[in-house]
Amino acid sequence: MRKYSILTDSGCDLSPETLAKWGVKAINLTFSFPDSQNALTCKDMAIKEFYARMRRGDCAKTASATILNCQRAFLTELSAGKDILYIGMSSGISTTFDTAKLVAEELAGMWKDRKIIVVDSLCASAGLGLAVYLATEKRASGASITECACYVKDILPQLCHWFTVDNLVYLKRGGRISAATAFLGTALQIKPVMHVDDEGHLVNVSKSHGRKNSIRALAAKYKELANDPSSGTYFISHGDCLQDAKLLESVIKESCDDNPASLITEISPVIGAHSGPGTLALFFLGKNR
Repeated sequence: MRKYSILTDSGCDLSPETLAKWGVKAINLTFSFPDSQNALTCKDMAIKEFYARMRRGDCAKTASATILNCQRAFLTELSAGKDILYIGMSSGISTTFDTAKLVAEELAGMWKDRKIIVVDSLCASAGLGLAVYLATEKRASGASITECACYVKDILPQLCHWFTVDNLVYLKRGGRISAATAFLGTALQIKPVMHVDDEGHLVNVSKSHGRKNSIRALAAKYKELANDPSSGTYFISHGDCLQDAKLLESVIKESCDDNPASLITEISPVIGAHSGPGTLALFFLGKNR
């Protein structure tokens, strides 16, 4: 059985060190501020600096992966004699998956003896990261590239994304809520609790009054929906609010047999530009999305 590489993109919100430990490579997505001369990646600006600029009122723009970057990433693995399983950020949020699919189709015609499988995760942030992690576990068990791809596709309808934001202005900028709703919600300290649906789109589900209540609402969703609340794997990601991430973990541990988070990670600029500082997200396998 030919060896295969698992590739993803930086929308998975996992550090290079974590990805390297798992044997995964990521295609970089980019962001920029109005005064940026070039497109930036996480290597060019520390995440804390990025969120500090957002808190000062700077607006960041993001860009999906380019055809050239996808080609380079794929050709590196093909030239090393490996097949490719690419698991990309939701096509409902970014065009990166469509770009990767186009490149895969082009290269498949040139490398006819190789397998290049691209999977639309319908996930973002550490939800995509969790899908990638589970794929690496499946690969480590001896699964072929086809078996691994089928496994990932099978679990995606169970991969739950639940999150809340601290400041409604960023959802307003992205067109998720109206200016009036953002103003009123901010005045009343209303924190939306949202999730990613089966098509990979953001959906507003409920509202909580105050930050701590929104965090408890996330923990309640985990206990309600998780396949295995007491010992299952769950990831938490945060937009420069580590203490809130730790609080979410502690609330889950209180009600779920002291089950700790498998990973707490930072939300990257590419995702954080749209959700803002203070975003808190929870990802796990559940009964449904």
